[in-house]
Amino acid sequence: MSVSHKLAFLLSSNKKIDRRHQSENEVQGLGSSSSQLRVEEEDDDDDDSEEGKSAQFLSFLHLYSLLTSLTFGLHHPKQLRTVVSTANDQPSSALVIDGKLIADEIRFRIAEQVRRMKDSVGKVPGLAVILVGDRRDSLTYVRNKVKACEDAGIKSLVTQFPQDCKQDDVIHALSTFNEDPSIHGILVQLPLPQHLDEGKILNVLKLEKDVDGFHPLNMGNLAMRGRDPLFIPCTPKGCIELLIRSSVEIMGKNAVVIGRSNIVGLPISLLLQRHHATVTIVHAFTKNPEQIAREADIVVTAAGVPNLVRGNWLKPGAAVIDVGTFPVEDPSCENGYRLIGDVCYEEASKVASAITPVPGGVGPMTIAMLLSNTLDSAKRAYDFT
Repeated sequence: MSVSHKLAFLLSSNKKIDRRHQSENEVQGLGSSSSQLRVEEEDDDDDDSEEGKSAQFLSFLHLYSLLTSLTFGLHHPKQLRTVVSTANDQPSSALVIDGKLIADEIRFRIAEQVRRMKDSVGKVPGLAVILVGDRRDSLTYVRNKVKACEDAGIKSLVTQFPQDCKQDDVIHALSTFNEDPSIHGILVQLPLPQHLDEGKILNVLKLEKDVDGFHPLNMGNLAMRGRDPLFIPCTPKGCIELLIRSSVEIMGKNAVVIGRSNIVGLPISLLLQRHHATVTIVHAFTKNPEQIAREADIVVTAAGVPNLVRGNWLKPGAAVIDVGTFPVEDPSCENGYRLIGDVCYEEASKVASAITPVPGGVGPMTIAMLLSNTLDSAKRAYDFT
């Protein structure tokens, strides 16, 4: 079986894994208005802020991508040195992008802003989660979100329905949260049971509270030049932040995205284009995917296929962002299993210049991005800066 056919077979048999990246990689820093998202060739306005002045010391080639991250309020240039580490326990020549460290920094800054909001206007951001069924993974992800909200001082509410609930009950709960002024973000935990119409349910979600960023208008505005979404999908937003904080050049580089789901593949390809990368998408029907991947300076894989990307798929010095998570039985681990990604880490780390581990790479960033989007929404609601 050719690699292309193998990829098609594996991707087709792992659709649910790809659709669940948002929940499986639970994990943007301090929010900003969406109008600050774009990096346009035409605009090169001076920034008189301290961050802008610091950015002037960086090379011109980094400037566009860096300014986008700086407007998110996530970091200062001096912090770029703190986000990668050498994998001491792996025979690796690559720098390991420490997603947990970055996420912790972001969540700390979010907590600071939440405290300032509470002191200033007497209110805090609120996040509501709708959970259907009792899947162990979904329960774990929701519990992690609630814990992250508590740590940041964000109010959280969880409404849980049984597996066989009626669609009208879910829609009613969603509509109630839509009208609750103390709730600034609403998240429907995916995947939903098959008898529920995911599209119809998500369409009920108020655009201003779509902190997952999956509303058609948010996705459409992300795709169009000259427009900005209210929210960027959390996992793709985290991937871009990891690249920028690791000093990976995006502008003018060749990027390959493996997977084209609405949750990760599509939005990350759009974000990379906004940062002026030349983007190619590899999917189940792509011929010679390994040859295409070898041309990339940046590889982002979100296929949900374990160890799909081998070392010989990569161009020496490429930056690799692995969004995939897949449990593998391992009696030596505390939970009886360990997580691996789409990338064969042992091989790729000897070829890449920078790589995210699984776990501890993209995963922790998704929750941090969710908190950031919720903070953004509350800022708009309370006109807080």
